[in-house]
Amino acid sequence: MTTSTPENTGTQADGAAVAALTRRVVAAWAYHDAEAFAGVFTEDGTMILPGVYCKGREQIAAHMADAFRNQYKGTQVTGTPIDIRFFGPDSGVLLTQGGVLKPGTTEVTEDSAIRASWVVVRQDGEWRLAAYQNSPRDDR
Repeated sequence: MTTSTPENTGTQADGAAVAALTRRVVAAWAYHDAEAFAGVFTEDGTMILPGVYCKGREQIAAHMADAFRNQYKGTQVTGTPIDIRFFGPDSGVLLTQGGVLKPGTTEVTEDSAIRASWVVVRQDGEWRLAAYQNSPRDDR
C-alpha cells in the first residue's frame, strides 16, 4: 500500500505551534494538572500508553489525575520534537523523544525513555492532539 502526502503543507508558524504542544504537556505535567493535560487533546482524542487506552478528554483527565496521585506523583516529564510532518493544511504528525523524570532526577533513565507519535489536527484555528501513543525508546 502506498500513501501520497503533500509536501511542505505546513508553514513555519504551523510547525512552531505543533512543537509548542509538547511544552503545554510538560507545563501541565509540572503542575500535575490533569485538566490542562487533557485540554491539549481534541474532545474525542485518544491516548495510548503501555497498558492504558483512554478515549476523550474526560477519560484522559481522569486517568492522569489518578496517575499524578500515584505512579507519577512527584515526577516531571520531558519531550523533544524530532520530526514534524504535515499531511495537509490541518493535520500532521509530531514525533518526540523524552520520558518521565523520577523525583529528584534531571535525566531520563533508560527504563523510562520513550519515543512518541502525536497525531495533530487544527480545530477552530488551534492545533490539538487527536491521538498520542508512546513506546519504550531503543538506542537507535
